[in-house]
Amino acid sequence: MYGYMPQYSQQGTLDRINNQIKDLENLRGQLQSNMQPTNLTQNFQISPNNSGIRFAETLNDVEKELVFATTPFFTNDMSQMWIKTPKGDIKTYELTELIKKDDKDILIESLKAEIEELKKGKDYEPSNTSTNEQPTTEVKS
Repeated sequence: MYGYMPQYSQQGTLDRINNQIKDLENLRGQLQSNMQPTNLTQNFQISPNNSGIRFAETLNDVEKELVFATTPFFTNDMSQMWIKTPKGDIKTYELTELIKKDDKDILIESLKAEIEELKKGKDYEPSNTSTNEQPTTEVKS
């Protein structure tokens, strides 16, 4: 009788463990069916840090830069401009400053032009030098 008892208690323990395993598997199944997969979306937007205008000293500096959109590069003195495309194509431009002229500047320029015209006209006129000589006429006899 004494040996029979441990055998019964071992069987009961195994049954309880098996029941607990079944319960845990049922819980896991319920949790998995209740959990919906999380949609994970990652968007990477790469953009320049500044307003899109960059400065460079030479064409080599422009060639080294990586661009993601058509980007203008200027020299510090604004005398040259390069336009670089994402493909790596580069166009070079020379820039000149257009200064707005007021009425006084326009008048000065027109007067200077008029003076130049008068100087040119004076150079082409035959010179009439006055001399005190009387024109001579020859008398035929």
